[in-house]
Amino acid sequence: MLKVHSRCDLSCDHCYVYQHADQTWRGRPVRMPPATVRAAARRIAEHAREHEVPDVHVVLHGGEPLLLGAAGLREVLAELRAAITPWTRLDLRMQTNGVLLDEELCQLLVDYDVRVGVSFDGDRAANDRHRVFAHGGSSHDQVRRALALLRRPAYRSSYAGILCTVDVRNDPDRVYEALLAESPPRVDLLLPHATWDHPPERPGPGSTPYADWLGRIHRRWVDDGRPGSIRLFEALMPGGGGTEAFGLAPADVLVVEADGTWEQVDSLKTAYHGAAGTGFDVFDHSVDEAARHPGVAIRQDGVQGLCATCRACPVVDRCGGGLYAHRWRTGSGFDNPSVYCADLLSLIDTVDAYPAPGRAAPSLWSAASPVDDLLDDLATGHGSPQTVRRLADDQLAITRMLLAACRELSDSAAAWEVLADLELKAPEAVRAVLEHPFVRPWLVHRLDPSARSGARAAADPLPALAVAAAVRVGVPVTVDVPVRADAITVPTLGSLLLPGLGERAEVTVLPGGFRVRGGSADRTVLLDTVEPSAGWRQVRDVPTPAGRMSIEDGDPYRDCYGQPVASRLDTPAAQALGRTLAEAWQIVRRDVPAHAAALDGGLRAVVPLAPDPARPLRSATARHAFGAVAVTPHSDPETMAVLLVHEWQHAKLGAVLDRYDLVAPGHSTRITVPWRPDPRPPEGVLQGVYAHLAVTQVWRARAATDGGEASAHAARYLAWTRDGADALLASRSLTAAGERFVGQLRHALEETRVGSR
Repeated sequence: MLKVHSRCDLSCDHCYVYQHADQTWRGRPVRMPPATVRAAARRIAEHAREHEVPDVHVVLHGGEPLLLGAAGLREVLAELRAAITPWTRLDLRMQTNGVLLDEELCQLLVDYDVRVGVSFDGDRAANDRHRVFAHGGSSHDQVRRALALLRRPAYRSSYAGILCTVDVRNDPDRVYEALLAESPPRVDLLLPHATWDHPPERPGPGSTPYADWLGRIHRRWVDDGRPGSIRLFEALMPGGGGTEAFGLAPADVLVVEADGTWEQVDSLKTAYHGAAGTGFDVFDHSVDEAARHPGVAIRQDGVQGLCATCRACPVVDRCGGGLYAHRWRTGSGFDNPSVYCADLLSLIDTVDAYPAPGRAAPSLWSAASPVDDLLDDLATGHGSPQTVRRLADDQLAITRMLLAACRELSDSAAAWEVLADLELKAPEAVRAVLEHPFVRPWLVHRLDPSARSGARAAADPLPALAVAAAVRVGVPVTVDVPVRADAITVPTLGSLLLPGLGERAEVTVLPGGFRVRGGSADRTVLLDTVEPSAGWRQVRDVPTPAGRMSIEDGDPYRDCYGQPVASRLDTPAAQALGRTLAEAWQIVRRDVPAHAAALDGGLRAVVPLAPDPARPLRSATARHAFGAVAVTPHSDPETMAVLLVHEWQHAKLGAVLDRYDLVAPGHSTRITVPWRPDPRPPEGVLQGVYAHLAVTQVWRARAATDGGEASAHAARYLAWTRDGADALLASRSLTAAGERFVGQLRHALEETRVGSR
């Protein structure tokens, strides 16, 4: 959590930063200086690299981060992205009061893929009880305007949800309805910060007013079919996973204050002055040093870090002792139950006693789980280009992590230096190379211990990647590149077959090409010439409505589909396939424009499969090769259009499954489906349902104009998809996110059915 601005434009009387015990904000700079941002980003990147952390969550916080303005915020975001994304997937978030949010800032947040939580306490009376300006004026209208902006399709990818602080004097039904009206992807209901020294207000005669208030909202939420995610209730369900405030998961939050000091979680500011301090800063101390602070370390011990009362409690695994700050009492420190202990126990009883009508109490895999709008968007059957871009960003982050791991096996320091330098000077060129679908299979193969020697050994990929990026930019560098079977592969560009190269060759990037020297061979390759250099097998591009796509029939790591791939096509065959693909793309645009937009957003390469007389029409995707599909060359563009849509569905869902657990692990369930003779595992059925939904939408569109055979195809795929979705939902093999996803697929299918009448 980065406190990028330490002042606020509201004067909320329940704010733990300004209104509670800790007042260290008074001695800190108003905004985080650029040098501090750089130091913090460097420390985070250092930690991710050293520990091979798969992803890092960075929350911009305050004060109010939007007080930085668009230019200041852009500088912070650019610094974080540049420093951290080469080493790990960076999940950027921001918490704001929303008052200053406008279209320019929304677009900036979308551009940098920042997800925003907005503080909002409900209806006008509830929100303005605390969240007001210093002059006492209401903030309600400004916050609702901000939420309306985030709901726009252009900005919705940045809408993370609403943070609502509970006040039991507010009407829970009106608060619930006001929150629901803003269509948040998630709601966080927070108990107001309090300690045993300064206990929470408890108006009325009841002993557990917070449990009673929250229990009313819980019953409404369940009765309404759990519309959206309410994090508190999900965390308290059996197997809910917990949060910072609940459960026994280790603490995983560190704060960087505006002056660069490392602090513990900032809610500790409610306990006493200086409670969150560590004595460390980002200039002189690493993340590891800050994480070893006793106040952080004790929160890694699970139940053993709790007081005796909590350790003896039967629901300690659910409550986790409550928020750490809420345990403070002068004299005994944090060695106490939460000041909300009685409320938490009562609320857990309420959650357990009130499952959804007609259903058993939620189990580990039927409990609701946090789901963001990406899944909802993909459940339409296609997903927006912005969503496909987010999937591509996820896949790129995985590739970057694999690349960092391969660095440890590389003996080419020069190649890594070239890549690192180009990442700073021309990041889009590096991205274009790393997004090539067959870079990741190469990295995976390189990291496979069984493929590091002998005939299956994978060459060091770093030098070839450095050459590919340097050629794109035109930077004159020289790198030694491993040679395999007299060939050098330059991802995204092509491969050079040159006998006599030996085991390594010196590659020098020249204007418009490169020179290769090794063994007895010396060859200059000039790109984009009428007469290609001898032995140079350039990647062949196909024009599409969105730009260009390649026919990839030369990259050695395209052989990842479990089916034989074709050898390099001769020029007439490649041209024929290119024409078919270009026409097919236009047909997809004609039939299902939303699917065409999804193709535009991510499909980069098509791999020709080897002909098979027994199966003349084949297609495939590979989990590690996002951005590519494989097909048997076919002359009919109408058929090819269906294949492209079908396989791109598999590619998107594979990327989704890298991001979410949709199928509960450990299930041995097999499900009978109408399109296969053999019972299938749940993930296989999910893949089939998602692909068939898109094909149903294609044939439904064609049936609207052609009827006849198209109507029969539409009816068949509709029935297959419906039966598969119903079988999945009945199998109880899905997680809560999976149930929601398939349920919304089923809804999209019904819309398709209605549209086909």
